[in-house]
Amino acid sequence: MTSLDVLLAPPGSPASPPTTIGDDPAEALLQELYAYPPRAAGGWVRANMVSSVDGAATGADERSGSINGPADLRVFTTLRALADVVLVGAGTVRAEGYRAPEIAEPLRSARLARGRSAAPALAIVSARGDVPTEVLRGGSPPWVFTTDDAPGVARLRAELPSDHLHVHPGTVDLARVRTTLVAAGLPAILTEGGPSLLGTLLAAGLVDELCLTTSPQLVGGPAPRPVAGIGWLSPPARLGLAHLLHCEGVLLGRWLVEHQ
Repeated sequence: MTSLDVLLAPPGSPASPPTTIGDDPAEALLQELYAYPPRAAGGWVRANMVSSVDGAATGADERSGSINGPADLRVFTTLRALADVVLVGAGTVRAEGYRAPEIAEPLRSARLARGRSAAPALAIVSARGDVPTEVLRGGSPPWVFTTDDAPGVARLRAELPSDHLHVHPGTVDLARVRTTLVAAGLPAILTEGGPSLLGTLLAAGLVDELCLTTSPQLVGGPAPRPVAGIGWLSPPARLGLAHLLHCEGVLLGRWLVEHQ
């Protein structure tokens, strides 16, 4: 397993530098570093994204997997193990081949010991209601948030339990998405994008935290940035660095959003 060097951590943390986080299938130190704060019980949106050094959210294949690696995978796996629900845009579901999240041992046993489900739920935002059949029928049904004029809404009504399909008038109201998930007992929300969904969440002031992996690559091309699909944020969202990890040139930062 790839070791992670802690470059910066909160004062008093057992992972305070200099520390190297070595092989640990239970990811005890990473789970402590990325633990949701106590106030997350009222709802907390954490975003997890990857970027090349020149700001691309994907490689030339238009997938994030081509610019990440083992270090990012360790954090990705830990973040999923801590989340109640993974929130993602339908375009990313199709491009990245999403399925219902699964958590491997011993992270799954730790979740169950804390009285949580074996894996986080999957929630999908789709203005057109275009969700792959494999996702709708594979494992636990996802939560889907769509619009009343979506071309695929009739199909979704036929495929999903009524409490997992939420149809909004005109556009998907992301504040209502957050409220709905929290009310369903899923307050620890992990969004994995894509860039347009993250941009819209940021513009609505709904993101509490950004976990950003910077991959030591330059890819060029017309790839989107980790935040896309919106105009300038005014004022810009200010971030505070909670911790920073390093592995063979890969930087993994946890940034807290300073709400105005």
